[in-house]
Amino acid sequence: MSRPRKRNGSIYRRNDSEFWWARYRNREGKVVLESTRTAEREEAERFLRGRLDARDDGLLPTLLASKTLTFGEWADWFLDNRSKPPFRAQGTHHQNVNSVKMVRPTFGDTKLSEITPEQIEQYLRRRLSEGRRCHTKRGLEHRGPLRPSTVHQEFRVLRRILNVAVNQKRLASNPCNAVEFPASLSKSVRKPHYMTASEQRLIEMCAPKYLRNAIVIISEMGLRPYKELMPMKKSQVDLENMIVHIPDSKTPNGIGDMPMTRLAWRAFKGQIKATPSSDYLFPATNPKARKPYITTLKASWKATLQRACVAHFPFYHLRHTFASRLSSGGVADHFVTLMLRQGDSEVFKRYSQAKLNMMREALVKLDRRANEHGGSFVTARPN
Repeated sequence: MSRPRKRNGSIYRRNDSEFWWARYRNREGKVVLESTRTAEREEAERFLRGRLDARDDGLLPTLLASKTLTFGEWADWFLDNRSKPPFRAQGTHHQNVNSVKMVRPTFGDTKLSEITPEQIEQYLRRRLSEGRRCHTKRGLEHRGPLRPSTVHQEFRVLRRILNVAVNQKRLASNPCNAVEFPASLSKSVRKPHYMTASEQRLIEMCAPKYLRNAIVIISEMGLRPYKELMPMKKSQVDLENMIVHIPDSKTPNGIGDMPMTRLAWRAFKGQIKATPSSDYLFPATNPKARKPYITTLKASWKATLQRACVAHFPFYHLRHTFASRLSSGGVADHFVTLMLRQGDSEVFKRYSQAKLNMMREALVKLDRRANEHGGSFVTARPN
């Protein structure tokens, strides 16, 4: 009677390699020898357990076939299947395409399993030392240094692509997890602008009627301008119950009903009366426009700020103003996050600036002679 085969596998050392090697059998009983690509015994044992679990789940052939899969091939699959709507917004897809164009020359022909944290860090340092790519009549020129936030966007897309590869069992682990971005982002990230009440009055006085209505709605309700408000149809606005229905948003948490304030109700009513011949709340003024509604407010917003003599800030920062006003009104952070319809409460920290003013008000009450008072600040003992 023959001895039963060992199905659990083992790890061993080879004289010609510094890495541990794994030996196991696939479902057909064929012996598979594979490098774990690690010199740590615990990591090698973890690698072996992952291979055995994949074998039991029937995913081992996919994992082994992925050893010859290049980053360029996987990036193309990602752009076709995980980057376009409905998975991501169209604007996000364009950002992913541009980032892949920059990453592909370095990692395009590299196998997924051979991408290392050292290679990624070398790429990031090289990109940070390059200049901005400007297309001119004389050809491609490099002008001025790149902002760290631009390179970090490429790093985020690379990390996302490799995370999907891990989830699809094409990669054992994401090498980006061991990479620390070699630059500070604090000075390159633009600080959100909080629009004061006096600034809002000046801007509304100089803005055309449709833009004035949009300013009031966003500052009163915090809607996303280009994803939620501009494509909105009049059928989504319930003036009787003072509710707006949002069927499509940037995140799943953004879909649903949103109550409106009295000022927002007046802005919605005024905009509906101003556009009686269209189903859209903000219809396009150009009949040859690509979409039946307004897709950008950059030109009119810039001109309005110039007429109002207000320093330029992005139109999207009206959403930050909404969050800051809620927070300064004493609304709990949890409910502010719900009103913003964000999936992550950490995002709220970027939107609200009111806590800075609240801290300043607290510092005004600072008692610098607290330890010189005659009375005791200790709680009195009961008799």
